[in-house]
Amino acid sequence: MSLIEAASPHTMNTYGRVPIALSHGQGSRVWDVNGKAYLDALAGIAVNTLGHNHPKLVPALQDQLAKIIHSSNYYHVPNQERLAAKLTELSGLTNAFFCCTGLEANEAAIKLARKFGHDKGIERPQIVVYEKAFHGRSIATLSATGNEKVQKGFGPLVEGFIRVPLNDIDALKAATEGNPAVVAVFFETIQGEGGINPMRVDYLKQVRQLCDQRGWLLMIDEVQCGMGRTGKWFAHQWAGIVPDVMPLAKGLGSGVPVGAVVAGPKAANIFQPGNHGTTFGGNPLAMRAGVETIRIMEEDGLLENAASVGDYLRAALTSELGSLKGFKEIRGQGLMLGMELDKPCGALVNRAAEAGLLISVTADTVVRLLPPLIFTRADADECVGILAPLVKAFLAE
Repeated sequence: MSLIEAASPHTMNTYGRVPIALSHGQGSRVWDVNGKAYLDALAGIAVNTLGHNHPKLVPALQDQLAKIIHSSNYYHVPNQERLAAKLTELSGLTNAFFCCTGLEANEAAIKLARKFGHDKGIERPQIVVYEKAFHGRSIATLSATGNEKVQKGFGPLVEGFIRVPLNDIDALKAATEGNPAVVAVFFETIQGEGGINPMRVDYLKQVRQLCDQRGWLLMIDEVQCGMGRTGKWFAHQWAGIVPDVMPLAKGLGSGVPVGAVVAGPKAANIFQPGNHGTTFGGNPLAMRAGVETIRIMEEDGLLENAASVGDYLRAALTSELGSLKGFKEIRGQGLMLGMELDKPCGALVNRAAEAGLLISVTADTVVRLLPPLIFTRADADECVGILAPLVKAFLAE
């Protein structure tokens, strides 16, 4: 039997792709078009919350497909209200806006912050953002992102952002001292693309307090670290704080594109008809995916699973690799883990795929694991069994 080559000659060359094409999946496993199986420790980059072909999700989506896929936001969409009510209940916030992607959710958050400022008479509002942050690739979200490599070639960037280092409250205070134009602080609880860099619990509390003192919006990007990935619905909940604005996406629809901005009292009524909108966002299929994803997560105890299997996976990797020369540390929480090595390790992505494991490398030196929240201890053992020897061999080179 001749092998099917994975190639996309008519598709724009925007990705450094692994040379495989996936055909189908089941649970935490996927198969390529040539029938080779892989353990999926990436979940479409934190998207496939329920893994693949979930027995409760698929029939619900099939049911919705046969009813109505898309209407328009000219009309009420009942599952929009159901999903909004659920997200506000889980977050302690009050209202939601639905879009399709994390980029759109972050773009909406930036617009909310600017209008918040304009409504207070601030002509050129400024938003505090962070080193190593990643908020998307539109011109505004790219400008908020803290990575010169992805910004290069797309200037001039949008003005209105003040950049500060992580976990340093004095730096935040110094950067904003005496500046009446500041309207919001915007960050990821755990930076994803930036290398799995967590905000400390004490820092999160300090920033919440500072925003309250100064009348700023606290905007927390939970696009990658939210939706149960760390063992709580949203990663900032480990600090016991509530944001004013919270962009979501990735895991919210288990693979169906769903983005959301959830807002509390300070921000929920900033947008009025005509201020913001979307064609595809909040359509009946996407909303059904969001409603069912959360229902299944609750029924199947997936937050508890993410926390316990994540701890188990982290301990197993630390035990296997922690004492090696060239191994720096493991960061993250639950099923969002980053293993930093002392040299660029992009080569591990292809080597892992050859060995039947899907992972990613981010920030050049960080092996990133974002498996589906259905991952089991047996899956974790298999993951470590494949990955540890590859890392050992790589560090020995």
